[in-house]
Amino acid sequence: MNTDNKVSFNKASIIEENMHKETKEEIQEIKELGKTTVSNERGNIHCLTVIGQIEGHIILPPQNKTTKYEHVIPQLVAIEESAEIDGLLLILNTVGGDVEAGLAIAEMIASMSKPSVSLVLGGGHSIGVPMAVSTKFSFIAPSATMTIHPIRLNGMVIGVPQTFEYFDKMQERVVQFVSKNSKISSETFRSLMLKTGELANDVGTILFGQEAVMQGLIDGTGGLHEALEKLYELIDLKKKDNTNSYINIGNN
Repeated sequence: MNTDNKVSFNKASIIEENMHKETKEEIQEIKELGKTTVSNERGNIHCLTVIGQIEGHIILPPQNKTTKYEHVIPQLVAIEESAEIDGLLLILNTVGGDVEAGLAIAEMIASMSKPSVSLVLGGGHSIGVPMAVSTKFSFIAPSATMTIHPIRLNGMVIGVPQTFEYFDKMQERVVQFVSKNSKISSETFRSLMLKTGELANDVGTILFGQEAVMQGLIDGTGGLHEALEKLYELIDLKKKDNTNSYINIGNN
């Protein structure tokens, strides 16, 4: 084997090794953080999944399937700052969890400038509701459900007035956030939250896919195809707006 062939062979080996390394890293990121990036000519999409319970200030038992907010927050910052990522696809199948952590994630997503679309599969319950409506457009699978109920501490007694007042204010934050980021009014959302007779030993409401859309909570029913098409549409609009802004600045 001559020198040129050796160099070519070494380069090919390095490229192949790097490709395998990148593939392994992507698989590891999907397994540990529930994220991946999809690239094609229509745009680069970052897919973020919120699965199981949202883990916040308290570490949950290891057998629980959780989404840790300390993993999600840096991802959202990186997505917003990355010039290579055009949009965010948020996939939700969550039972809820830490209220403050979930609301913090929802508020961050709502404040992002990048196009974003959410898709509720299976369930988007409790604090998963604000997360579902935090994107620019939201979808829910026809078979998926969303549970709306008041904020509570399971198994604990509210013993002092200050604690009750804190929960009341936190609940109002959730109500105002949801009404601001969806088509549902704060009055309607609050009435669904406090409805009796639908949940055993509890107050609240369960909405199926189409019901969530009819109430104005979610924008539309659909699946992965519909969510991706809408996200690409929002990305195209964003690119056109940026192009027009650049042209206007040039003309001035």
